[in-house]
Amino acid sequence: MAAGRPGRRGRFDGNMENAMTRPTATGRRSAAARLAGACLLAGGVAVALYVVGRVHTPDYNFSLLGQVGLGAVTLKSTLATIAVGMAALNVLLALWMYRKLPVVTSPPRQVRLAHRTVGFALFALTVPIAVHCLIAYGVQLTSTRVTVHSVAGCFFYGAFAAKVLLVQSKRLPGWALPVAGGTLALLVGVLWYTSALWYYNGYRLPGL
Repeated sequence: MAAGRPGRRGRFDGNMENAMTRPTATGRRSAAARLAGACLLAGGVAVALYVVGRVHTPDYNFSLLGQVGLGAVTLKSTLATIAVGMAALNVLLALWMYRKLPVVTSPPRQVRLAHRTVGFALFALTVPIAVHCLIAYGVQLTSTRVTVHSVAGCFFYGAFAAKVLLVQSKRLPGWALPVAGGTLALLVGVLWYTSALWYYNGYRLPGL
């Protein structure tokens, strides 16, 4: 009869295993603090860019890689189109990493490296576009399209800063990084929609 009942050692081992696998209150507070810090960083960067863009006096003759006027708009539209393609590629790589694609094989290590490489290349590609927009135009609220584009541009760099912080953090909820990455991809799409698509569509924007 005694053999059929769990002994004290069995109960002790089971309790130890549960304690090790169950997140502690300290770990939950630490994860919450990191998430709060990432949100504050994103908001701080976005607000800072917005304020700088609003108080800055636009210089419409500022060049983008040697191009001014319509040439700069054409070049920005081309770069923005490349950026949205890179963002779409990074989303596919992320889905592969999280095994959300209908593929049989598990993602190799190179997928994670490719995801990070494409992400930083995307960021680098947007820098000259953002610098030109900020100096040549600043943050303007003259129309719905311009307002959405300006605000989305500010939030893009805030979201990127938050994503970098979250990548360096550990013991975060499983949804944190996908949400941050998805937000970045969405903002790239909004920026392309309100700029490059508007230019390619004869200065008309579907839906606005």
